Amino acid sequence: MIVLMCIMSGVNIFAWLDKPQPSWWTWCLENKLYACMMMYFLANMIEGQLVSSGAFEISLNNIPLWSKLETGRIPRPPELFQIIDNTLQFSKLDASNNYVQ
Repeated sequence: MIVLMCIMSGVNIFAWLDKPQPSWWTWCLENKLYACMMMYFLANMIEGQLVSSGAFEISLNNIPLWSKLETGRIPRPPELFQIIDNTLQFSKLDASNNYVQ
């Protein structure tokens, strides 16, 4: 997303890094529409490949929250936010109780 915004605004990110501007970046700045479309389709292709592999797991503080291998599906955003909120609330309760285990 940041790369697309830099292309659309014409920002030379390599100047910030004190590096010479590569020729492919010059092409991206001159052909903004094609460059953005190419980046979009490339990102979607990579995302599709990663999701179709079945290797999709989410963990928070080394606590597994979701596994596509176990459930067979990817969580909906509201469902995932609820799981994260519950996990954070339980971790606060465990830290405040100071029980010896």
